[in-house]
Amino acid sequence: MIKIWCISDSHCKHKQLTIPEDIDIVIHAGDASNYRDLSQNDAEMHEFLLWFSKLPIKHKIYVPGNHDTSVEKGMHNFEDYGGIIVLINEEVTIEGIKIYGSPITPTFGVGWAYNSSHNKIHKYWDKIPDNTDILVTHGPAKGILDLTVNNGYYQCGCKTLLNKVLQIKPKYHIFGHIHDESLIYNAGIFKPTNISTTFINASVCNIKYNISNHGQIINYETAKK
Repeated sequence: MIKIWCISDSHCKHKQLTIPEDIDIVIHAGDASNYRDLSQNDAEMHEFLLWFSKLPIKHKIYVPGNHDTSVEKGMHNFEDYGGIIVLINEEVTIEGIKIYGSPITPTFGVGWAYNSSHNKIHKYWDKIPDNTDILVTHGPAKGILDLTVNNGYYQCGCKTLLNKVLQIKPKYHIFGHIHDESLIYNAGIFKPTNISTTFINASVCNIKYNISNHGQIINYETAKK
């Protein structure tokens, strides 16, 4: 049994998180920082990466998010922060578990990181291997823990990503990007009855960027797919 701590969208509030004990893998699904400005973002990411690298957890995986602009611009040498595995449209195998990570989200606004237009985003999802056990993307699939208010209630996840998840059927799909709002609860674990994938919105901050939970923990049974 592999114990995995899933977190995302900490937005510089990472030091407020309660770190669980006896964790084998921590996965952060992006948006460790806040500011789009590269200078401010660089300082925020540096502080986060120092904290993340010192967590008392054997395996530390980080997938950037749309707020992490200094990472997209290559301003950090991750070798300076020992023990962090950064996944940017690539995979790693840990304890026999095949984990694939992508920071890509559909374009929203101007100047954010790792955005792609809806009509081109499929080229990123096409890279996801069919035998992926855990898929980590910054954003959600369409209709899965992705509800927000935008001139009414709106499911803002990616439909093309949903199609890919339904095709390859990973055991878990971990993401963030969409926070809890007033009377809207996106963070948490969702296991549909009709498909084999368990979905985890690991966002720890709400829409006001305040800590609303301390992440999600899953127990991965390595003997099963």
